[in-house]
Amino acid sequence: MHIYAIGDLHFSGVPETKPMTVFGEHWQHHRQRIMENWKQTVAPEDLVILCGDISWAMKLTDAVQDDLRFIAELPGKKVMLRGNHDYWWTGLSKMKQATGDAFFFLQNNFYPINTETAKLAICGSRAWLTPACEGYKPETDDSILRHEELRIRASLDAAKKEGYDEILLALHYPPFYSAEENSVFKQLIDEYQVKTCVFGHIHGAERAASIFEGERDGCHYKLVSADTQNFTPVLIQ
Repeated sequence: MHIYAIGDLHFSGVPETKPMTVFGEHWQHHRQRIMENWKQTVAPEDLVILCGDISWAMKLTDAVQDDLRFIAELPGKKVMLRGNHDYWWTGLSKMKQATGDAFFFLQNNFYPINTETAKLAICGSRAWLTPACEGYKPETDDSILRHEELRIRASLDAAKKEGYDEILLALHYPPFYSAEENSVFKQLIDEYQVKTCVFGHIHGAERAASIFEGERDGCHYKLVSADTQNFTPVLIQ
């Protein structure tokens, strides 16, 4: 079994109700390209982490009908977390029922992987902007940042309680925005000795180049937003 990750699919049904080409011609036919690349890359026994911003739908029923059903039919098991544009996201039981248990929704919990060669927990949550981000507003962002810190800690604690020491942390927002920033998310990664962190949210080559990727203090960081990865799931391990 291999583990892949991809974020920011930004689907909006067929025909598209919100064409992503307004953000650049490289988004042309992106839904079809993701489907083709996914099928060529992912095997049925593999697992794909979806790092948020899955569907532009405003309601769960619309997301299921237009986008989630489409993703469910692609190869592999799927672990999904919320992005800042996933307005359709609701309670876990409602989402599980609406999708026929086709996804594992990552929220205050973790996804366990137990094989002959690995015992791994996939943890995570949406995360949020950090104070180092341009446009961060303490009066509105502080409380959301604290809430996401608690969600991530709850996920990590749940995995540790069950004896999982190898952690893969999946976020929507980057955990920090420069190699020097010591955000609350970086502190959690250090505290729980996370070995791999995947995240999305960032679009375009210029912005992607400004975000830290690679090794830092024992953790490997990887940006997996779809348009920065040629609309192809990224092999994580």
